[in-house]
Amino acid sequence: MDFVRYAEGSARLLNAELTGPEALVAILPGREWLHPQVTERDVATLRRFQRELRPVFDAAETGDEPATIGLLNDAMARHPITPRISDHDPDDLHLHVAARAASVAELLVGEALLGLATLVCDLGPGRLGVCSASPCTNVYVDTSPNHSRRYCSDRCSSRANVAAYRARQKEASA
Repeated sequence: MDFVRYAEGSARLLNAELTGPEALVAILPGREWLHPQVTERDVATLRRFQRELRPVFDAAETGDEPATIGLLNDAMARHPITPRISDHDPDDLHLHVAARAASVAELLVGEALLGLATLVCDLGPGRLGVCSASPCTNVYVDTSPNHSRRYCSDRCSSRANVAAYRARQKEASA
């Protein structure tokens, strides 16, 4: 189990506009075996989960560690996680978040919560953030070595840097 990948998946899930099963499938690259299992019910469940998860990132962005931890603990209480040791590869025992019978939504919620909880415990709540580029409101997980991430994507970073450069040029010429 790659907890960082699961934490980053929580940000991808939160940033997604889940308009239907095809939109959910689009955020599951490399997990083709899940695609045929995606249902409208999974989409509805994950939309509700998005509303629960957003305050966790908002609290982390403002530096409110007790709120971040409390909100994450509340979410884990509402969505119990049942990890299982996977032995499908005897040379690589690892944890899976839920039993095979879980829905796609239950699997993604479990991965998101366990990934975020592990990341917060290992690296701190300050590693969750909201994009600094205006008007973007996407979230991100900062796994940079020096805790320097401020944008959800290279695109937002470039756009913000170009805007700042143009503003400086305009000010210098005025």
